[in-house]
Formats: sequence, C-alpha cells, structure tokens
Amino acid sequence: MAAFTPDQLEQQAADVIERGSRSFAVATRLFKRPMRRDVMLLYTWCRHCDDLVDGQQLGQGAIKTASSQALEQLRGESLAALDGNPSDPLPFQALADLSRRHPIKRALIDAHLRGFELDVAGWQPQTLADTVQYCYHSAGTVGIMMASLMGVRDTTTLYRASDLGIAFQLTNIARDVAEDAAAGRSYLPHDWLIAARLDIADLANPARHEQLFPLVRRLIDEAEPYYQSAAVGLRALPRRAAWAVATARAVYRDIGHQLVRRGPDALSERTFTRPSQKAWRVLVTLPDALAPRRTHTATSRSELWTPPEIA
Repeated sequence: MAAFTPDQLEQQAADVIERGSRSFAVATRLFKRPMRRDVMLLYTWCRHCDDLVDGQQLGQGAIKTASSQALEQLRGESLAALDGNPSDPLPFQALADLSRRHPIKRALIDAHLRGFELDVAGWQPQTLADTVQYCYHSAGTVGIMMASLMGVRDTTTLYRASDLGIAFQLTNIARDVAEDAAAGRSYLPHDWLIAARLDIADLANPARHEQLFPLVRRLIDEAEPYYQSAAVGLRALPRRAAWAVATARAVYRDIGHQLVRRGPDALSERTFTRPSQKAWRVLVTLPDALAPRRTHTATSRSELWTPPEIA
C-alpha cells in the first residue's frame, strides 16, 4: 500500500476524531488549520493504541484486553514510525508524518505505551500515587506531546500540559469505573477500596453504587488541582491553541461536575456533555485566547506529580 498523501492523512484523521471523541473534536476545530491537522494526527495514533489494547473500535464496544504479543507489535510499529519507517496503517503513517516535523521524544512514546503494558498485565493501583502515575502514562504523556506540537519547549509549561492530561484521565476513571470493573479492571486505589469494604466485583453492581460513589467523588476532587494547574499554562500557548485547550479543559471538567451532581445514578451509564454545553464552553473560554501571553509563572505545582521524561 502506498503512503497516504498529506490531504488523505488529514481527511482520515478528521474522521477518526469526529467519531472517536465528540468533546475533543469540538475543541480541535478552534485551532488554526496546520496545528489542527497535527493534533488530529496525534489523536489518531493515540486512539489506535487505546482501541488495540481495549479490543474496541473508536472507544466503543465491550473491553477485551489485548495480548502481550499485540502490544509488542504496537510498540515495534510505533517506534519504527517514529524513526521514519512506518507500516501501512493510518495511525503509524500519522505518527511518522508528525515525527518528521516535530521533536516527539522516544521516551514519551515509551512512557505512553507503559500505561498499556499495565493494562495488559492486569495491574491495579495500590495507592492514589499509583493511580496518578498511571494517568500520566495514559494521558499526561499525550498532553506533553500535544503541547510540543503547539510549539511549547519550556519545561514549566510542559508540566502544565501533563497536568491537564492527568486531570482528563482521572475524570475518565471516575466516569468509567463501573464499565472498567465489568472488564475486570479497576483504577481506584486499592487502599480506598479496602477502607470502603469494596472489591472490584462490587464496582459493576448497581446495588453497591451508593457505597462506591464517595470514592468517585473523591477522585473528581483529586483531579481539580491538576485542572487548576493546567489553566496556568494556557497563556504560554498561541492564542488559538489556548482557546482550543481551554475549551477541552472546560468540557472535560464539566463531566466530573455532572457526575457529582447526578450522584450514584451516574455510575449506571456513561456521562456526556450536551452539544449546547460544548457550544457554551467555546464562548466562555474565548477570554483565555485573548489574555496577554506569558511564558512562565511563579504559581507553584509542588504538590502535584512531576513527570520524569521532561525533568
């Protein structure tokens, strides 16, 4: 199969993000076209990694964890693409295209794939610190790579980008706790479960959701400092990029707020933000794009998890 043309890559990546994430698709439209293209290409590779390991298509369907052999193939094809030797499928062509034009670190690709290794191994976190580190592997690394596509090079802002990815993933874990449990997975700290007298089998049982919900609410609370830290980094981004990222941040943060408002009933079905909410967030985050630019801030993030790959 011949390599995709640039137009084909862009068109197919746009289709992937439109079908794979309505929240991110809305935010992505706010980027200028060259940056929007790059963000969609990176999302395409990330979506493929998720789908391969979860046995899903665009995040849909029952979770069926992939084999270690499938993960090794994913790693090999990803690193080959990073080195400029992609295999035929779209996600690897997309990653190769990006690596020709942007400094995507091999260490970040390795760190991202480490999260999938944990999934395949049936790993479960023992403490909140374990959960947060998993969130870094699965999403904080993506935040750093996304920021690099936007021209960010300073470590301070890259930390903030990682914080946003961690916040997103903490929100995902809270939203999907029952769905994950049905597949035998749990990303809630084991010491929380012990204290609440719950095990993984209980998490998918609606009769135990009243007992489970305080842990979900606690996870949403733990995400908040990471959302706040991410907001600090917005003014270091180009204006249109700041608007797009601020919109994604606000839309995802709304998911957590909705979970808290709905209470235990929210655990029986996936929580989404309505199109009208997304449109509202596009409007109210515009000041973030218009605010004066700055490249650093004295605001501390010393209590938050710090990624080693950019330290």
